Order: sequence, then C-alpha cells, then structure tokens
Amino acid sequence: MMQQPILEPETVDHLNQIAARMMLAALPIPIREAFERRAASIEYPVEAVLEMALASFLDSEALSFTDCKPRY
Repeated sequence: MMQQPILEPETVDHLNQIAARMMLAALPIPIREAFERRAASIEYPVEAVLEMALASFLDSEALSFTDCKPRY
C-alpha cells in the first residue's frame, strides 16, 4: 500500500492558512512581524497579505494568485 504525502497540493487559487503559517515561521522575526502588523492594520488574514506580496512580486498588477500572470 502506498502512503499519501503528508501535505498534498490543494487545487485552490489562494494560499491556505497552514502553508502561510509555515512560510511565515521560516522568515526572520522582523519580517514575520511586519506581515502580521500589516495584516492587522488592513484587517485581512495574514495569509492574504502574504499572498498579495508574493503575487505582486511576480506580477505588479496582481492582487492575489487568482489574477497573477507571471511574466518570467
């Protein structure tokens, strides 16, 4: 019997909370805290703020992964 991977890729268009928390945990504390402060200031979940940052890095016109069209 084959074992399933611990984390299977999801077929959603947004960064999920677990993946976001794992990514944030790997960041330097000042960067992680900046993401958390920004999320609190605009009243968005931190995973949405992280997704916005990643999407806009790849596509300056993107607000999320849904509309991200990487040019690279």
